[in-house]
Order: sequence, then C-alpha cells, then structure tokens
Amino acid sequence: MYRIIKVLNNNGILVYHNETGKEQILMGNGIGFGKKPMQQIESMSGAKVYSLVTRRKQQSALKAVNGIQPGFIEAAGRIIEEAEKVFSKVNHDILLPMADHIALASKRAKENRQIPNPFTPDIRVLFSKEYTVAMRGRDIIREMMGYEISDDEVGFLTLHIHAGLSDEQVSVALDTTRVINESIRMIEKEFGKKLSEESLAYTRLMSHLYYMAARTRNDEVTNVDFNDFIFSNYPETGRVAKKVCAYMSEGLKKPVRKEEIGFLAIHIQRVISPETL
Repeated sequence: MYRIIKVLNNNGILVYHNETGKEQILMGNGIGFGKKPMQQIESMSGAKVYSLVTRRKQQSALKAVNGIQPGFIEAAGRIIEEAEKVFSKVNHDILLPMADHIALASKRAKENRQIPNPFTPDIRVLFSKEYTVAMRGRDIIREMMGYEISDDEVGFLTLHIHAGLSDEQVSVALDTTRVINESIRMIEKEFGKKLSEESLAYTRLMSHLYYMAARTRNDEVTNVDFNDFIFSNYPETGRVAKKVCAYMSEGLKKPVRKEEIGFLAIHIQRVISPETL
C-alpha cells in the first residue's frame, strides 16, 4: 500500500511505501491522472518503481523532487527504460541524479553555454553500450523537453547510465576516465606516435586500463605475471608500462601491484607494434 505525497504529472507520483517506510517514485502512463496527495493506493500493475537517492544525504525526497521539473524526471525514467532494453538490470536509484543533470544540461543548452568534457572520446570507447543509450537519451530529451544537449553532455549522461549498472559513482567513473586519458597521452608521448582510436587493440588497451584501475581501487590481485617476459623481450615497453603504473598509483591514490606492469605492457605492445605479439 502506498500513500501519495505529491502528484508530479499524469505519468508520475511521489509516494510513501507503508510497508518499508521508503519514499519512491512510481511512473507509468496515466498513473497520476486524478490522484491526490494523502490518497492511499494499492500497487499498480505495470508501474515502474524508483528508489530515491538525492545529491545531499540529508535532503528530503520531496524537497529534491520539488527542485526538478517533472518533465525532466519523466525523461530520466524513459532513458532508464531504454537502458533496460540493452542491459539486464539497471539500478533505479540513478533516477533523481540523472534528472537533475538533464535539467542542468537543458538549462545550459537553452542559454547556449557548455561545460566541456575532454573525456567524451574516452567515455565513448570505455562505455560504448552506455554511450549508445545516452545518444538515444539525447533524442528523448529533445522530443520531451525541446532542448538539444551537446556531445559533451551525452558523455556525462553516459556516466550516469554506467552508474546504474555498477556500484561506481559518476564522480569516480569520471576520475577513472581522467586517469586513463592521461595514461594514453603518456604512452603516445613516450613512443612519439598517435594511437589509432579505431583499432581493436586501442579498445582493448582502454578496457584493460579501466579494469586495471578497478582492480587497484578494490585491492584485487591478477593471477598473471608477464614481467620477466616483457623486460627480457620488450624492455622499452616495460619501462613505459612501469611509468604508467606509477602515474596511476598517484592518480588513484592507491598502489598498483607490480604484476600489473607486465600485463599492461602486453596491451601497449599490441597497440604500438601488433606484428610483434
């Protein structure tokens, strides 16, 4: 049983779940039509249920919802539905943070100003499926709210979708992407060449750097050690990999395990000189 706190619009209501004591948003076609605050309602067939996470832990759900135009909340809900068509499970906790971002991105679009996102190309490679959903999200925002968000905003939206697939917060994912971006620039500088972003080896290198950062953050151990092989056969690549690992340790503020050096060097060698491996 639910008690209605606020009717957002015809397609959304903020409710109090009597059994769990939690505030939630129910969304579905016509779900808010004719409803009133304080009204008690049963579970509604086909309604999407969204738990509420606000930017500030002490902020009430009602205050957070009151600060966001209902259309942006509905747009965020539709984007989550698009994500669920691609991924088996998406955490609904991302609804309000995503809606808040969409509202701000739309305001920036209306005022013809942008927040640059230099990591958008990296985000597109690292989270390709999420990025595809975010591109559909841009269409949804245009259709529902009339605003055309930029490619850089699509990159940020991608990180919100990624947050719904993992325990990784948007800020952590963005910080990891920044560290990876700088790692790629270091590799290019050390070898004096621009890496081809269209190659499979580049995609694999980016993916490896991401999961390497995740292992480091989570203190996970890799069971492979290519260090002796790398430094015997490709000492220059080993040197660069060691330098990147040292930078990553500094950037993540956690030590990168020495076994990661050889593992990373394998991927660097493949992208620098694929015919040698």
